[in-house]
Amino acid sequence: MTKTQTVSPPTKRPVRQLLAASVGNAVEWYDWYAYTFLATYIAAQVFPKGADNSLVPLLSTFAVFAVGFFMRPVGGLLMGAVADRHGRRAALTVTILLMGGSSLLVGLTPTYASVGVLAPVILVLARLLQGLSVGGEFAASTTFLVESAGPGRRGLFSSFQYVSTTVGQLVASGIAALLVDTLSDGQMNGWGWRVPFVLGAVLSLVGFWIRRGAQETRSAEQQAPRPGLFEALRRHPRESLLIGGITAGGTIAYYTWTSYLPTYAELNAGIEKSDALLAGTISLAFFALLQPLGGLLSDRFGRRPLLLFFGLGFALLAVPLLHVLRDSFAVLLLVQCAGMVLLTGFTSISAAVNAEIFPPRVRAAGIGFPYSLTVALFGGTAPYVGTLFKEMGHAGLFPWYVAVLCLVSSVVYLRLPETAHAPLRR
Repeated sequence: MTKTQTVSPPTKRPVRQLLAASVGNAVEWYDWYAYTFLATYIAAQVFPKGADNSLVPLLSTFAVFAVGFFMRPVGGLLMGAVADRHGRRAALTVTILLMGGSSLLVGLTPTYASVGVLAPVILVLARLLQGLSVGGEFAASTTFLVESAGPGRRGLFSSFQYVSTTVGQLVASGIAALLVDTLSDGQMNGWGWRVPFVLGAVLSLVGFWIRRGAQETRSAEQQAPRPGLFEALRRHPRESLLIGGITAGGTIAYYTWTSYLPTYAELNAGIEKSDALLAGTISLAFFALLQPLGGLLSDRFGRRPLLLFFGLGFALLAVPLLHVLRDSFAVLLLVQCAGMVLLTGFTSISAAVNAEIFPPRVRAAGIGFPYSLTVALFGGTAPYVGTLFKEMGHAGLFPWYVAVLCLVSSVVYLRLPETAHAPLRR
């Protein structure tokens, strides 16, 4: 084997490949979502309170949430290029170290009362770095997972992208709920909200150690000469636009149901914060269990039927599901679980669908940039848009916003060629 060549095909160690991708991905998303679940505490400490409007700090916090998302396309492009040029494992190693460092920075962010405007500046910097890491993580791990799959198992392997993402989110939600239930408000506002971020930095080192044993899936023949930074966009513009259309409805539904719904229920239905977090934790566990089933179904029956199940389901049911919310834990849990069933039609196979669109030479960068840009435009802004509608007195418009985007994506799904049973381009 020459110095320019890489290792043998990855399908010889599929379980180890899944572990390397999944554990690291779970740590990445734990760090990312800890911010979402503790947003109200961060708002009280890092942003000055508006004199006449208690939503001002929360809006500012969700604006920083969106800022992190807008670094994700940059991360998808840069880390995707690293994955295409130097290997998927190299990119995965960089992203998890970057996430650990930025998580620690969030945990050590001083309060506005102690350092003034420097506090939100530090928080913004940390979220920018987290966005860079997460954008790169999706590009590299999506490619890595699907390329590691054996024949007829790409959908199943794809599902572990969101199994691991959800496990990370579940742990973040569970720790947040535990802290809220066991600590006083004073303790949570003083130091409790910092604990998950410091823990996330430690877990990132564990993920780094596990990923060092992963087997490379990129072959040397795909990389001679190395692809340019914008080669995927320049040579595959149609595929890039297709990624955006596939993702738009999925990302708004995903971030509404898995991240923003607890806050939405607090603001619009008067549900207690602890009940909202608990319902979110239970529904996330249910969601994680559904993912492999969706992946297996797509391997047998195709990608398009599941995508249409998701898109048309949300187009028809997003408004009634969100309108039925009231001050009831049981109702919130049922609404969340119903949405999770529909959402599985997208999340369980999105990695496979994306990877099957691009050739291997530019697969990671080709997926990373358009996907992350679409998520930034529609997913990252979901909490801000929903809260803004509430402040403007039009909270009822947000469910329609979700439904329309899912309908648009459904049109794309109808025209999408079926790739489930075709061989993956190598």
